[in-house]
Amino acid sequence: MPWPVEPFTRSLTRASPHTRRAYEHDVREFVKWAERGGCPEPERVDHRVLRRYLAYLTTRGLARATIARKAASVRAYVRYLSRHGVIPNDPGRSLRAPKGGRRLPRVPRPDETLGLLDGALARDADDLDAIALRDRAVLELLYGAGLRVAECCELRESDVDTRKRLVTVVGKGAKVRRLPLGVPALDALRAYLRSGRAELARPESPDRVFLNRLGRALGTRDARRILERNPLPDGRVLHPHALRHAYATHLLEGGADLRAVQELLGHADLSTTQVYTHVTRDRLRTVYQHTHPRA
Repeated sequence: MPWPVEPFTRSLTRASPHTRRAYEHDVREFVKWAERGGCPEPERVDHRVLRRYLAYLTTRGLARATIARKAASVRAYVRYLSRHGVIPNDPGRSLRAPKGGRRLPRVPRPDETLGLLDGALARDADDLDAIALRDRAVLELLYGAGLRVAECCELRESDVDTRKRLVTVVGKGAKVRRLPLGVPALDALRAYLRSGRAELARPESPDRVFLNRLGRALGTRDARRILERNPLPDGRVLHPHALRHAYATHLLEGGADLRAVQELLGHADLSTTQVYTHVTRDRLRTVYQHTHPRA
């Protein structure tokens, strides 16, 4: 029987579009390996086949995080095969893959982040064109609300409540969270919605908050270009996700409760949020070593 990749992808209804694309890519890689001789028919998939595939990934010199992600995709796929009677049981339940690690990009200091934002705010809103108004609102939301870049790009106009200063986000696993907006983010968003979006919109434009020059939905690559146009004061360019990391780290450094930060970020597992405590501990250690006479 053929490998049911497309039905599997369609079954991922609770996953984000980005997650579905990643799972489909990883599963198609697995199927391609299997059809070359690893396991020609899907009904023959067992624990030994999965172990051989992990060994194959290791020989390719992939990073542990990449192998861990591909293993998670394949585990989800064989679980699907088991549920639909293609294989008698789920061999992925006992599959042990390397942990992906929790490395974070360098998190900018609060003064560095504010310098980046202040650079985008250098001119009066009345003097900014539609693109500049949009870019300023994107930067403020990424840092001021800790959005994932895909969440920011997928925002719809109905998700924004400027009166209550809230933005509604659908995150990973279709988890909905309502996030407060600070005054700078709210002001930037209002200015863009009032003057910028109408200029960018076309009759065929989607109901998205952020649009590109052609009136289409802003994409994640577009968001990366916004950061390229707005570097840190020392010239370094951040990835959009670094602003989310900065959001979480600066909250914790300011005394925020870890579980509150977990809710704001939309993490299902507290251990995912705890990685930011390592960043703050490293900074505290650096401050101690540079300032205490007995360090």
